[in-house]
Amino acid sequence: MVARSMRILLTGSSGWLGRYLAPRLRARGHYPIGMDIAPGADTDIIGSVADRVLIDRAFADLKIDAVIHAGALHKPDIARYPAQAFVDVNVTGTLNLLQAAVAAGHDRFIFTSTTSLMITREIRAGKAGGARQAAWLDERSGPLAPRNIYGVTKRAAEELCRLWHQDHGINIAVLRTGRFFPEDDDTDRALSGENMKANELLNRRLTVEDAADAHIAALERASGFETFVLSAPPPFVREDAEALVDDAPGLIARYFPDAAALYAKAGWRLPEYIDRVYDPSKAERLLGFRCRTDFVAVLDALRDGAPLPFAHDADYVSPKER
Repeated sequence: MVARSMRILLTGSSGWLGRYLAPRLRARGHYPIGMDIAPGADTDIIGSVADRVLIDRAFADLKIDAVIHAGALHKPDIARYPAQAFVDVNVTGTLNLLQAAVAAGHDRFIFTSTTSLMITREIRAGKAGGARQAAWLDERSGPLAPRNIYGVTKRAAEELCRLWHQDHGINIAVLRTGRFFPEDDDTDRALSGENMKANELLNRRLTVEDAADAHIAALERASGFETFVLSAPPPFVREDAEALVDDAPGLIARYFPDAAALYAKAGWRLPEYIDRVYDPSKAERLLGFRCRTDFVAVLDALRDGAPLPFAHDADYVSPKER
């Protein structure tokens, strides 16, 4: 466990996760040095992780102790950027940082990955594709067959992390985060954004605050090479996998008897079926980390007329696109 104050190179510092991570790092006594291609309140270096000269200069000049690599091209960027850009940023950028960290003698590196790389075309097809039970996904799930360039490049970056730990001994934590973006889903508009986010806290979402806290836990507690799936703790157990596909509303009613009425009052719909469940229990076991916000918090907010416990902004635009 790390107790000392560290100078942390935080990539993606102007992004959605970065703006929550930087103040948390300072609150823990660390000194974040933000790096992003877009300016931001916590961004000190403007530039790309694909620029090796810039990376080397930052390490040489700023006495960096550790890296949290949260910057990347993401799934919505597939519509805006060519495949080569994903390779340059997500793969080459990660390699640049790993090489610089090892050369600087670092003992820890935190890499923000994604649960998206665990989702094959078959899992995504779900019930419509003939699935008879929900996929229960943890760090042992596989074989991995990412379905788009985003997932492929994040998977490649994970393998670079594994190799650099193996060859150089640096402690590395790979954090496969579930959804925490504030904007609407870029492919599914069947439900309102708030309704969808609430539903996803059952099986595949966490708040950005919890995502940031998980990075702090990994920075201070992880050792060796470990991969962690991060999501709000699901209310279900593995034995529910068939019922999640056959009758999700009925199963949800067993766990939360008043959920249907609360949803009806809000004009929302519960999911007809659930095709996957992310299991974050390893992070709780090894890091002592558990998301604070879960589906219960949604129902409590609906019941009390309180603000919803997650961020939703249908008009959110990444700073790099402004």
